[in-house]
Amino acid sequence: VFAVRSGGATGVVVKGPDDRNPISFRMDDKGEVKCIKFSLENKILAVQRTSKTVVLPEKRNLKLLKSHNLNVNWYMYCPESAVILLSTTVLENVLQPFHFRAGTMSKLPKFEIELPAAPKSTKPSLSERDIAMATIYGQLYVLFLRHHSRTSNSTGAEVVLYHLPREGACKKMHILKLNRTGKFALNVVDNLVVVHHQDTETSVIFDIKLRGEFDGSVTFHHPVLPARSIQPYQIPIAGPAAVTSQSPVPCKLYSSSWIVFQPDIIISASQGYLWNLQVKLQPIVNLLPDKGRLMDFLLQRKECKMVILSVCSQMLSESDRASLPVIATVFDKLNHEYKKYLDAEQSYAMAVEAGQSRSSPLLKRPVRTQAVLDQSDVYTHVLSAFVEKKEMPHKFVIAVLMEYIRSLNQFQIAVQHYLHELVIKTLVQHNLFYMLHQFLQYHVLSDSKPLACLLLSLESFYPPAHQLSLDMLKRLSTANDEIVEVLLSKHQVLAALRFIRGIGGHDNISARKFLDAAKQTEDNMLFYTIFRFFEQRNQRLRGSPNFTPGEHCEEHVAFFKQIFGDQALMRPTTL
Repeated sequence: VFAVRSGGATGVVVKGPDDRNPISFRMDDKGEVKCIKFSLENKILAVQRTSKTVVLPEKRNLKLLKSHNLNVNWYMYCPESAVILLSTTVLENVLQPFHFRAGTMSKLPKFEIELPAAPKSTKPSLSERDIAMATIYGQLYVLFLRHHSRTSNSTGAEVVLYHLPREGACKKMHILKLNRTGKFALNVVDNLVVVHHQDTETSVIFDIKLRGEFDGSVTFHHPVLPARSIQPYQIPIAGPAAVTSQSPVPCKLYSSSWIVFQPDIIISASQGYLWNLQVKLQPIVNLLPDKGRLMDFLLQRKECKMVILSVCSQMLSESDRASLPVIATVFDKLNHEYKKYLDAEQSYAMAVEAGQSRSSPLLKRPVRTQAVLDQSDVYTHVLSAFVEKKEMPHKFVIAVLMEYIRSLNQFQIAVQHYLHELVIKTLVQHNLFYMLHQFLQYHVLSDSKPLACLLLSLESFYPPAHQLSLDMLKRLSTANDEIVEVLLSKHQVLAALRFIRGIGGHDNISARKFLDAAKQTEDNMLFYTIFRFFEQRNQRLRGSPNFTPGEHCEEHVAFFKQIFGDQALMRPTTL
């Protein structure tokens, strides 16, 4: 905000939302100041007076690069997109955009704003107050607040959105139905169009990403929520301590002295305040009962993660429990965003690996927004607490877990083992072993080493879990060592030896490891069998049944002699 005193001769004070470091400067009084514009990019201050424009860029010289001669009624500039919009005709409804980039000025195709029908005695025209420019979902739009005459059949005013591309003609894309008349003002906050209505002192929110009614050329939208008022603001009392002890004064909302700037600024000229408008997401959760539409809305917001997680927890609570189809819809919407991010990450990694990042400087790593909720997020904040709820029917708990896994599989996202473990622990907790067996038999739960180890630990509760674990480890072709370790830990030494022979690895295994396991069984005949196997292996590989010092089997040779005698040792044979 530029506060000008005496045409600038007694000073200009510049303040922003953070007024801890205000800027002050003076300039010559050369007439009434009509307008001040500041280019943050070029650090240039332009002051428009009654008759001419003076540029004060710390005595920098300006060079004319390009000019256009046009009749201009009024103009509007959008700093985000570096586009200026000029009103050029008598009716003021033909707009000429120019785009500034890297010191060049490009003339874009002009377009016409469709004015509403007016009585014959009235000449229609376009007012600067009814036009705004803002970037919504990365695209530049011109917003036209169209008021219908009382004689028309319209149900009220509407906001028409014209998409203004960098190349090509401007096109009417969206119409926001307000269904009321009166004085309005527009803001764009977090890609939402917020329309303020002075008469009712309320605001409505529109989201053009949500599904609307398409008539073949334009999409019609209705407010996302019922009209709500801006949260009341208390103005603190300034002055001596005795005075400041008084209660704060409520701010007059929707005042006629309010001035609105894009995208999210509201200035109260009478009270001397500047605000940034924000949309609070948490209250919307209870205002939008359709969970699918609510999720579509939340996933487009910047600060959505914790609110979405709270929605997931709420729909799994006893008081607000949603149906399985609704829960499935929510999970699918979450995993759709999750999959998009994973694919983008994979494409970026492949491009970097192929060396495209050097040849293409525009290649950027995908940004992980708060809309990306991975399996860890859902497990930590939602599912792990959900399965602990005693009041929940166990069938519903298992159905929800399986629904989330189903959704991950549908989007071809590899399911993390801790989700499968959560399912198994829940099934075991409720003695649903038959269901566990079916899930494993039909590969509903994906094979993994952690899962196989968990199954082994369940053997005391459910004996078939041991064989299910071994079957799973066999399917994991890289898990041969784990299978041997599991069998030896269960004292199934012969089974381990048969397995390792079956895959042709018996010439390289540690004799000591198998002899240790055999000795721990306290089965002397088993020990004899294993000891003889390795003697025969030594004879075949080295021409002698004796163990080498590097095998560290002296203890086991002594134990064999103690039990079976020296004569039981295998003698070297020569061919």
